[in-house]
Amino acid sequence: MCGVIQWLRNKKRGIIMLFHVYGDNAIYQWLVMLAVLAGLILLNEFARRTKVGGLIMFGAIPALLTVYFIVVAIAARAGAEWAVNNQTHIYMNGWFHYAKLYAALTGCIGFMMIKYEWGIGKKHWFKAFPFAIVAINILIAVASDFESAINGWYSWWLSSEGVWLYGGWHNVFNGIAGILNIFCMTGWWAVYSSKDKKDMVWPDMIWVYIIVYDIWNFAYTYNCLPTHSWFCGVALLLAPTIAALIWNKGGWIMNRANTLCIWCMFAQVFPLFQETFHDGTTFYPWATITKQYADGTVSSIVAGTSANADPTAMTVVSLTALIVNIIALSYIVVKSVKNKKNPYTGEVFTDFKYYKAAKDRAVVK
Repeated sequence: MCGVIQWLRNKKRGIIMLFHVYGDNAIYQWLVMLAVLAGLILLNEFARRTKVGGLIMFGAIPALLTVYFIVVAIAARAGAEWAVNNQTHIYMNGWFHYAKLYAALTGCIGFMMIKYEWGIGKKHWFKAFPFAIVAINILIAVASDFESAINGWYSWWLSSEGVWLYGGWHNVFNGIAGILNIFCMTGWWAVYSSKDKKDMVWPDMIWVYIIVYDIWNFAYTYNCLPTHSWFCGVALLLAPTIAALIWNKGGWIMNRANTLCIWCMFAQVFPLFQETFHDGTTFYPWATITKQYADGTVSSIVAGTSANADPTAMTVVSLTALIVNIIALSYIVVKSVKNKKNPYTGEVFTDFKYYKAAKDRAVVK
C-alpha cells in the first residue's frame, strides 16, 4: 500500500504518467495517438451513416482479410518464407487477437441487423443480442487477465505474440471488475433502431456504464496489452466515448463495436505500427509502452523474474476499475430494489437526462 501511495505522489512534469511518453519520441507518440483517435472517429462516422459504409467496413473488408489470414496461415504452415516472416503471423497469431476481432465483427453485423431491421434483427428476442455479444467480448478479456495472472504471478512471462507480461493481483482485481461490468449492463430488451437509421440505440446504457466500462477496459489493455495500450487503451476508448457523449447519445455500444473492429482489422494486418519487440526495439518512433516496464525499456527482463518490473500503476488502475464497477452495480441493485424493477428486463436510468435524450432518438414499437 505504501508503494501505491508513493506512486500517486510521484509526478512527472506536473502530471501522473501511466506511459513512457515524455522522452525524445514524445512528439511522435502524442501526434500519432491523436491521429489514430481522429481516424477512428471519422471511420466510425463513415460506417454508421449509410448502409454502403457499413457494408464496406464490416462486410467487404473483413471478407478480404479473412481470405488473407487463411492464406498466411496455410502458407506459414507449409514453410513459405514470405508467410513465416509475415508480421501478422509473427506478432498477431495468438488466440486473443482473432477472438477479439471476430467477436467485434459479429457485434457490428448484429447491430446493423437491428438498426436496419434485417432478418432476425426485427425479432424481439434478438434485442438481447447486444448484451450477449458485449458479455462475450468482456469474458474474452477477463480470460486474458486471468491467463496472465496464472502464467506469471509477480514474474515476467513471454506471450505467444512475443510481449513481456507481468502478472499479479492486478489481473485478478480487473478480471473480477470485468465480470461485474457485465451485470452493470441494464435494459437488455430495450434496444431500438434510431429514427434516422444511423444507429442502434440502447437508451439505458448511459454515461454511467460508459465510464465504468472504459475504466475497466483501459485497465485490461494496461495489464495485458502493455505495448499497445497507448492506442487501444487511450485512442480506441476515447473515440466512441466522445461520439456518444457529444452527438450520438444512446449509440455508444455501436460506436464501440465499430471502432474496435476497425482497429482490430488494422492492427492485425499492420502490427508493426504499434509494436515494441521483446528485445526493446521498435519499428516506428511512436511505439509506446506502459510504466510496468520500470525504466522505459524491456532490457534486463528475464522470464520468471521481476527484474525491471513496476506493477504499482497496474494495481492502482485495476483497483480503480474494481471499485467503480462495485459502486455502479451497487447503485443498480439499490435503485432496482427501491423501484421494484428487474434491471435487466426493465430499465434503471429512466430519470437521467442522457437516457431521455437517447430514447427520443429511438423508434419504439
